Amino acid sequence: MSHRPSSGLAAVSTALLAMSRHLEVRDVLKTIVASARELIDAEYAALGVPDDHGGFAQFVVDGVSDEQWKAIGPLPRQHGILAAMLHEEKAERLADVRKDSRFGGWPTAHPDMSDFLGLPVRDGDETIAALFLANKRCPKPDGGCGFTEEDEELLSILAQHAAIALTNARLYERSRELTIAEERSRLAHELHDAVSQKLFSLRLTAQAAAALVDRDPDRAKDELQQVASLAAEAADELRAAVVELRPAALDEDGLVHTLRNQIQVLDRAHSARVTFTCHGVRALPAAQEEALLRVAQEALHNALRHSGADRVDVTLGRRGQGAVLGVTDNGTGFEPGSVRRAGRHLGLVSMRDRASGVGGGLTVDSAPGMGTTIEMEVPGG
Repeated sequence: MSHRPSSGLAAVSTALLAMSRHLEVRDVLKTIVASARELIDAEYAALGVPDDHGGFAQFVVDGVSDEQWKAIGPLPRQHGILAAMLHEEKAERLADVRKDSRFGGWPTAHPDMSDFLGLPVRDGDETIAALFLANKRCPKPDGGCGFTEEDEELLSILAQHAAIALTNARLYERSRELTIAEERSRLAHELHDAVSQKLFSLRLTAQAAAALVDRDPDRAKDELQQVASLAAEAADELRAAVVELRPAALDEDGLVHTLRNQIQVLDRAHSARVTFTCHGVRALPAAQEEALLRVAQEALHNALRHSGADRVDVTLGRRGQGAVLGVTDNGTGFEPGSVRRAGRHLGLVSMRDRASGVGGGLTVDSAPGMGTTIEMEVPGG
């Protein structure tokens, strides 16, 4: 590395510092890829985190536009050069990846790549990711690779620090998940104790009222008033607990960001195209935001699991002081006349309850072979 310009050393320092600043796994992955591409001066960079089923749990790219990435299609599987990086400890530096015996082609929309540099990202004896670079931005010797031994050495240093950053991010997220789980467990115990006591009192009071109806109507009336009071207290306890169990991402990122992130994940995980469009939505009361998120999740689950749709469009827009959510799929749809049976199967009853619980409304428009649109409107604050 001694002959690399000082600007190159500065770039290494900048890349390592950038990785250390992030705690979220996704942010760390994106920083690693962008840093590698800039440091080595490549046209394309990618990083894949393997799952346990022959695919990738996460796959991050840099140098490819969002439109290109969408057109490429589903995430790649672990095969060919990608598999080699995950199952071998050494780096791979190729003059033309297309001529390698392990090359299996790529989708039509995939950008054309020639020279290639890749290596595993290892934590001890475990390969936790694989880092790939393609198309070095420099004149290339005839039949030669633009990537050099020095590039390989730099990328190896970056990969070692990437392993540390990725491991730390995973530990941070795991710690946060455990904290949330412990807090929810605590709330569940408190909810059980408080509401169970209220319900036990409610049952005894109701039984007493039933026994007094015939022989002492006035006392029965007093007991029924006590029933109403206990029921109201139990409802308040439940409402307070639900507020505390509100999804953490909503508090941290807000409805729009949370919904966009979840839809992006679904779009990558399913063969159906899932889109999200948002227009002019402003902050809403917490209960309304949570209800919109829950209804969106339920409607997306139905569309992706049951409708056979190859496209699902989610919209969120402002309407008056409130907002309106729409989830539309081009799937099989169903007969409105059978909405009672379908409503239970598709969770429409719970969705309507969520909407009405925050002063909103839910409409369902569907027909056999015509897809389904679920729309929820809330009044705002």
